[in-house]
Amino acid sequence: MTRAAPSTPLRFAPQAQAVGRALEGLDRVILGKPTQVRLAVACLLARGHLLIEDQPGVGKTTLAHALARTLGLAFRRVQFTSDLLPADLLGVSIWDAREGIFRYHPGPVFSEVLLADEINRATPKTQGALLEAMEERTVSEGGVTRPLPDPFFVIATQNPAAFVGTSPLPEAQLDRFLLTVTLGYPDPRAERTLLETGGRAQAVRDLPAVLDSATLLAAQREVDAVHAAPPLLDYLQQLARATRGHPALAAGLSPRALLALLAVSRAWAFLAGRDMVLPEDVQAVFPALSAHRLPPRDPGVRIGDVTARILAETPIP
Repeated sequence: MTRAAPSTPLRFAPQAQAVGRALEGLDRVILGKPTQVRLAVACLLARGHLLIEDQPGVGKTTLAHALARTLGLAFRRVQFTSDLLPADLLGVSIWDAREGIFRYHPGPVFSEVLLADEINRATPKTQGALLEAMEERTVSEGGVTRPLPDPFFVIATQNPAAFVGTSPLPEAQLDRFLLTVTLGYPDPRAERTLLETGGRAQAVRDLPAVLDSATLLAAQREVDAVHAAPPLLDYLQQLARATRGHPALAAGLSPRALLALLAVSRAWAFLAGRDMVLPEDVQAVFPALSAHRLPPRDPGVRIGDVTARILAETPIP
């Protein structure tokens, strides 16, 4: 099978240029992590949600705040703890004696970018309440269904499972996140900059908003229009089949995961300035999409190694 020819330049230049300026600003704040930054933006463009699994102090909150600020979106942060209740997140109706009615008070989930910090420290009931809102993009309370903002983007952070007081997310709930990324330690040069500047808090505050909600929604619509040729769809199916029959994996990618892979591959192509998905777009996002969706048969199996072998052994169209 021959490789598809490079696509023509993007017709949707204004949105692409605005997103490009946002990426430049984020790279100045999140030092030495261009791939993770682009995965986060691609996740948002594909209308998904992002899970960051890492230890405290490596920049997870900074990434979420900087992303919301440069995109001009309303940002809220919720610290997940063992005593956090679903009502603390979704909102609650309180009796108004003067009016004689129950008045709804929206919770922090009604924001355009929500940082669910240390989501695996909350109880499964609270985790489920957030994940249901993520899936349905509505909140039902007191017999009334209320839509969440559009765009609506959840960035959840998760401590490693070995940390004290964690309640791991079940596989079905993990599947609600489009991508999983790990920031890791900064490289020596980035770490030296942090030491010399005293952190990135001021850099985040100085970030200008280069987009707004309307421009972002227009960019999301343009991402939907990025072309995926039949050979590219064949490639996606071959990757899925490779995961489903792999001896190291207990289960492979579901059809829903395959749709998610196509969506985020389109977003990655958009960020590269193209209106056609190429195999390298799929390869760039495949590990982050698969990391939390492929359960190993043996606890000692490294999913990253498995996905790397699958990409290396699956023929490219």
